[in-house]
Amino acid sequence: MRVCLITGGTQGIGKAIAKAFDKQNIQVILNYHSNDEEAKKALAEISSIGEIYKADITDEEQVNQMFKWVKETFGRLDILVNNAGIFKDAVSWKMDKETWDSVLATNLTGAFLCTKHALSIMREQGFGRIINVSSVVGQTGVFGASNYAASKAGLIGFTKAVAKEVALKGITVNCVALGYINAGMNLRLAEDVREKIRESIPMKRFGTVEEVADTVVFLASEGAGYITGEVVNINGGLY
Repeated sequence: MRVCLITGGTQGIGKAIAKAFDKQNIQVILNYHSNDEEAKKALAEISSIGEIYKADITDEEQVNQMFKWVKETFGRLDILVNNAGIFKDAVSWKMDKETWDSVLATNLTGAFLCTKHALSIMREQGFGRIINVSSVVGQTGVFGASNYAASKAGLIGFTKAVAKEVALKGITVNCVALGYINAGMNLRLAEDVREKIRESIPMKRFGTVEEVADTVVFLASEGAGYITGEVVNINGGLY
């Protein structure tokens, strides 16, 4: 059985991705940071064979222990989805360094640390699929979110570089750049703002978490074995 670890896997897009992999009879491990009750509820929704693992992905020792546990428990790791992300909005001239650092630490450094330790397993077994969850914001920018935009743009460059590094090891590394999905961060916006965004999308609707999950599952499949270093835009034609 294939084994998949999803960071930020207990809510929103991460949970939808976990459900999609579970339907493919893939062992899912849901990484989460703090909310134990939410994690238990998510696991109950998703799978009878899944696992949850609490770890702060900005802490390398915790990340190291998580992947060590994966190897000891399952003997392998086939798929890593770097999905965890946070936002803390402020215009650049008012943003303090702590706000900048915390968003980069989770969204970019966390993906690096998880990828680094996943690759120690994947390179040994000669197979792996890594999918990084980026955003249209990293491609176009958006007012008041320079830290978030920088972190998501950084994920795109990171994806392309690592894809070249491991191409000969049977490992693909790809990125999905999400537009406005009807979940998570999008839901915090005021309805009038959401309506303006909706009107700017050629398809005149927000994406669904299931549409994101289906794309991630494809990129992790055997059929996507010759696709690497790519950015797949899931944005309804917005960019």
